[in-house]
Amino acid sequence: MALTITSECINCDVCEPECPNQAISMGETIYVIDPAKCTECVGHFDEPQCVQVCPVECIPVNPDHVETPAQLMAKYLKLQVRAA
Repeated sequence: MALTITSECINCDVCEPECPNQAISMGETIYVIDPAKCTECVGHFDEPQCVQVCPVECIPVNPDHVETPAQLMAKYLKLQVRAA
């Protein structure tokens, strides 16, 4: 499951640098998460780092991108191959 950032985002800038996959970027009005790059930190950390640092708790699971832990790991591995 990729994560998403809701309209409660206050653009505090703390989530973007925490993402190990560079899945977070500034959108038109708030930060956005690219579901093709978001692995919920699977392969990097035990917990999603953006969720850990978000002061307003506006980063829930994206219901439009439901993935199993195995799918998230496969995405992580594919992203690592591209980065190499």
